[in-house]
Amino acid sequence: MNWKMHVTAAVIVEADEKFLLVEENCGGRLVLNQPAGHLDEGETPVEAAIRETREETAWTVVPEALLAIQQWYRPERHDTYLRFLFLAQRLQEDTALTLDPVIEQVLWLDEATIRAAGQRLRSPLVIDALDIYRHGQRYPLDLVSRYY
Repeated sequence: MNWKMHVTAAVIVEADEKFLLVEENCGGRLVLNQPAGHLDEGETPVEAAIRETREETAWTVVPEALLAIQQWYRPERHDTYLRFLFLAQRLQEDTALTLDPVIEQVLWLDEATIRAAGQRLRSPLVIDALDIYRHGQRYPLDLVSRYY
């Protein structure tokens, strides 16, 4: 058994009582997720959140707060995900941008629709993120620092 740690960044973006999500192809299955992805070498979690959101949705966002650091273990793959979850505000959409190939569509969904999606959610982190957001706790972005 080989244990593996994945470090990712994700954003919660709410506008007009709807949340920004992506429908993506994950191993041949279409799933819903917040914009999220792995950190690139030398990239901070905030930088990854901005980049991944732009690549997956064509939206430029500005992270305002760290909501949580989520951990999820997938026993069937012996993988652990450590996900930095940020609250972000949308700035503008670049409709000329080509999205990541795994993205089927960008969606703005109300909370009830997301909560009812069940097995269509990529992971339990999607609902956990909504719960964390609704709880109201916010942390400053500089809580996560980089030293080189």
